[in-house]
Amino acid sequence: MATLQTSGIMCSSSSSSSSSSSFSSSKDRKGGIVRATLNVPRRMTNISLPGLQTKGIVEELELHNCTDKKLSPINVNTFRRNNSNGPDPLVMAKLYAILEAVADRVEMHKNIGEQRSNWNSMLLTSINALTLAAATMTGIAATSVISGGAPVAALKLSSTVMYLSATGMLSIMNKIQPSQLAEEQRNATRLFKQLHNQIQTIIAIGNPTTSDVKEMMEKVLALDKAYPLPLLGAMLEKFPNNIEPAVWWPEQRRRQAKMLDRKKSWNGWNGKLEEEMTEIFGVIRNKDKADYLRLGGKALKLNKFLAISGPVLTGLAALGSAFVGSPDHGSWAVVLGVVAGALASVVNTFEHGGQVGMVLEMYRSNAGFFKLMEESMESNLTENDMERRENGELFEMKVALQLGRSLSQLRDLAASSCGKGEHDIEEFASKLF
Repeated sequence: MATLQTSGIMCSSSSSSSSSSSFSSSKDRKGGIVRATLNVPRRMTNISLPGLQTKGIVEELELHNCTDKKLSPINVNTFRRNNSNGPDPLVMAKLYAILEAVADRVEMHKNIGEQRSNWNSMLLTSINALTLAAATMTGIAATSVISGGAPVAALKLSSTVMYLSATGMLSIMNKIQPSQLAEEQRNATRLFKQLHNQIQTIIAIGNPTTSDVKEMMEKVLALDKAYPLPLLGAMLEKFPNNIEPAVWWPEQRRRQAKMLDRKKSWNGWNGKLEEEMTEIFGVIRNKDKADYLRLGGKALKLNKFLAISGPVLTGLAALGSAFVGSPDHGSWAVVLGVVAGALASVVNTFEHGGQVGMVLEMYRSNAGFFKLMEESMESNLTENDMERRENGELFEMKVALQLGRSLSQLRDLAASSCGKGEHDIEEFASKLF
């Protein structure tokens, strides 16, 4: 039986020259046991490895008690990755959760917008069919009374019921304004897609913060409030006293300073750019937004008139059809029953076929677009700390793109409107709509 003994394996921080190793063996004559001894150099060349302690391997591992699981040979903290410069996983997870919710809202608003657009066309066709059929029956009933033909009671009752049904359906339709609802959902779909792209850009750029998560959450909730999905209890007022711009963004807050380049303390801004943005701000407020609010006010008045006229005409037609054949009121009853029904069909077609509610919502949304531009420009111009402003060159390019102009056209507009009063400005800022 042979045994092998190893000893003297150690690491030292001091440098020394290596010596040759020797192997010796001896035999105990009495027991016949061969003893072998391996002599290894006690000092090795200095090896500098960061993060590793210069301890003996046997002392570090302590393999004599392998069943003791409390003594771990590996320090987990040594291998922990330093992610101080990378994105926070929790922040990224929250942004992806918001991204999924926004994508779901895009599909919901798209589907409900198509549904409400179908409501508009189907209700318009149905109500016009009822109205024209009732007017035809009223005329046939009047002819039957004069000629003394078939019984008139069934025709009178049928036309009256159809007129009353058309009146009730038209009242509901004018209350909810399906064409306006469909336009709201189209706007919401577009704005949620825009928000979806913004979140993707933040993720792609990298290093998002908790403030980005909070900002995106506020934008989602602001859009939900501006364009609600349910009708009962949450529907926007379709006939307000005054037309106001649509607001789908949260309150503008003061930006955090971004110290990206301390050499450029002006952050792309200068006096000329501030004057240019001030002039553009005045044109947008006095021309574009004011014009769309004016047009929206006219569309609101027209829509109110048409929404009231339709049910009133069908109601009068129902009253006239009920008195057809009466000896005292026969003449005017026939005229009222037929003419009022025909006029009601014309009014209904003009209001919902022409989608006056959709036009009203379009004007309101466009006014909101210019209001958002105003607030963005004002928040930058009133901020004294240049580092808290958005980069001037980038902001100028964004304004030019939003208005459908090149940078040179934007500067020409600012120069042409400089020094002019509110009523002297002739050109509109936007070339898109």
